[in-house]
Amino acid sequence: MYSKLPNVGTTIFTVMSSLAIEYKAINLGQGFPDFGMSEELIGLVNEAMKNGFNQYAHMNGYRPLLEAIAEKAEDLYGAKVNPDTEITITPGGTYALYTAMTTVLHPGDEVIVFEPAYDSYIPGIELNGAKPVIIPLTFPDYKINWEEVRNHLNEKTRMIILNSPHNPTGSVLSADDLQQLRSLISNTNILVLSDEVYEHIIFDGHRHESILRYPDLLQRSFVCFSFGKNYHCTGWKLGYCIAPAEMMKEFRKVHQFNCFSCDTPKQVALATYLRNKDAYLQLGAFMQQKRDYLQQLMRQTKFEPLPSFGSFFQCYSYRNISTESENDFVQRMVKEYGVVAIPVSAFYQKPVNNQVVRFCFVKKEETLEAAVERLISFH
Repeated sequence: MYSKLPNVGTTIFTVMSSLAIEYKAINLGQGFPDFGMSEELIGLVNEAMKNGFNQYAHMNGYRPLLEAIAEKAEDLYGAKVNPDTEITITPGGTYALYTAMTTVLHPGDEVIVFEPAYDSYIPGIELNGAKPVIIPLTFPDYKINWEEVRNHLNEKTRMIILNSPHNPTGSVLSADDLQQLRSLISNTNILVLSDEVYEHIIFDGHRHESILRYPDLLQRSFVCFSFGKNYHCTGWKLGYCIAPAEMMKEFRKVHQFNCFSCDTPKQVALATYLRNKDAYLQLGAFMQQKRDYLQQLMRQTKFEPLPSFGSFFQCYSYRNISTESENDFVQRMVKEYGVVAIPVSAFYQKPVNNQVVRFCFVKKEETLEAAVERLISFH
């Protein structure tokens, strides 16, 4: 009677994490590292706390951190971003996404979402009274069909949500994708919400096609990022949003009555650490080694890899093992073999069965080895 999300139950992540504990399974489901973060960054937080940075930071964020982000945006993407009016620090990337939706969506608005989709998008749209318009990514390469997008645009279309590198599939947008987007929305009032939390976790020589590279797109976009993904500290729940000044002004109206201010000592630490460019520029190569190592190990199994060009994840087909539904398959995998994965069908609103599961490879080598050792006998 009181639910604003009547179709939302317990998430697959909660279900599988509970099963992992119950069956003492190796958890390659949820996207977080099982290895430590930078000791230098931990030391900087400790130093900030000892130096008295323990009270509220400015609502927008700690000024030196905003300056460091603006410098990074220009250095990497050529974007001219004003640290005072166009950046806000947020408690995580998901919060930034939801706040952006709440800032601009009204009842009856339509938002284009590509499935499989990160599971916060559609609830965020629905909580704001808007309507998700779902377009499937083409299987098995998970690309956008831009002609299909064109067919769904109308006067109610308020926003298009993009995610690259993509969770759950690891696909990435190309320069051609961004050109297609530009041509489709150039003479409209459609806004873009770009989820770029895996911006540095990109592989095989691909370039991250950030919205920040395209001034005309940036003028109509909220672009969301995550420190937790970049620095192996997902539990910090710190990120930021970049948007043009008028849009950011409205974003902050929502932000000030919700979170208001983010963790001060961590912002102070990040303001210094962000200037260590190697810490994020080398991240892609570091994570690619882990993706490649899992691929190498998985050759001993009957699982078939699908391409992953970024993110924490790689999808694998189990068509050589079973015809079970994805949900039944992962349940049996955890109960009988002690390994947790996530069914990609969980990222769709309507049932699909492409016989694909998602593994998180951002783990210690011994974790990946132990998991694959169990999967070798899977039948």
